[in-house]
Amino acid sequence: MPKEHILAVDDEEDILEIIRYNLIKENYYVTCITSGEEALTKAKSEKPDLILLDLMLPEMDGFEICKLLKNNPETSHISIIMITAKGEEADIVAGLELGADDYITKPFSPKVLIARIRTVLRRKRTPQPQDRKVIRIQNLFIDPSRFEVKVDNKLIELTATEFQILLFLAQHPGWVFTRSQIIDNVKGDDYPVTDRSVDVQIVGLRKKLESAGEYIKTVRGIGYRFQG
Repeated sequence: MPKEHILAVDDEEDILEIIRYNLIKENYYVTCITSGEEALTKAKSEKPDLILLDLMLPEMDGFEICKLLKNNPETSHISIIMITAKGEEADIVAGLELGADDYITKPFSPKVLIARIRTVLRRKRTPQPQDRKVIRIQNLFIDPSRFEVKVDNKLIELTATEFQILLFLAQHPGWVFTRSQIIDNVKGDDYPVTDRSVDVQIVGLRKKLESAGEYIKTVRGIGYRFQG
């Protein structure tokens, strides 16, 4: 089986060396670069399986790179994990809304980084074993087979993780789920979850769903439920 190719983009050489060392040890094929422009070129020419993308790059930042990659049919399928020194919710939400699959903040544990990479790549390889029945709740339409969501007949663009969270909650209306239960069902129970990572996804999801975002209810101290 060919090695999975990971493109790491960061302007800090020491960070790249840590990434390179740990990923090669895990039998990944790794390309490390420091330039945003080069990242776009490499992504188009080499089509890596996943990109580790630092947001704070000189000249062209990670947000712009992510947007360009996800808006290009040639590269939109490539998974992206954002790496950032910023822990601000607004920055994380912005990256996820542009289509990034996940994020990790500096300083990070190499073990956590590897776990995130494995989870994203596994989700990409393995179809989700979930009910394919179309869901209609008031003005919200969810078609799992087409990976399609509409609100008031308007097509809503969601990331893979946002779609899976919405589908999971909508398939169990009225049920209350903890943040860990949501992640276990969406990404697998070996995902290194934090309360914040789930909350960030929900914030982005509600914003994109506009009026239908109110169907996702916060249950204080526990988690979330879907109530249409």
